[in-house]
Amino acid sequence: MPATLSSHILDTHLGKPAADIAVTLHRVTDNDAAKLLANATTNNDGRISPDSWEFDPALNNSECALDSGRYILTFDTQSYFDAQQLTTFYPQVVIDFVVSDNSHYHVPLLLSAHGYSTYRGS
Repeated sequence: MPATLSSHILDTHLGKPAADIAVTLHRVTDNDAAKLLANATTNNDGRISPDSWEFDPALNNSECALDSGRYILTFDTQSYFDAQQLTTFYPQVVIDFVVSDNSHYHVPLLLSAHGYSTYRGS
């Protein structure tokens, strides 16, 4: 059984979940290229659940599995802050991480217009 992935974004400036942020998931291939796997958008609670990912329809089922390897999450923070009419120092947040087993991976993002933090959650 492959690993599962979720995320949660909190806007620390506003003190609330960050809704409607577009996120992409890429797998890093053996030659260090990034292959698009899936897209998602945070819900009103700033969350992306494991079943929220929309996998690229060109992929077969085995390519959609989160097997061991390197992955990249990219968060479109520019559009989020533009919608709030705020200037941001980080137009996107890129998190490069490793899946090492078939457990659940939760990647929270604490976000403000001029900083961010992340960690492996549960």
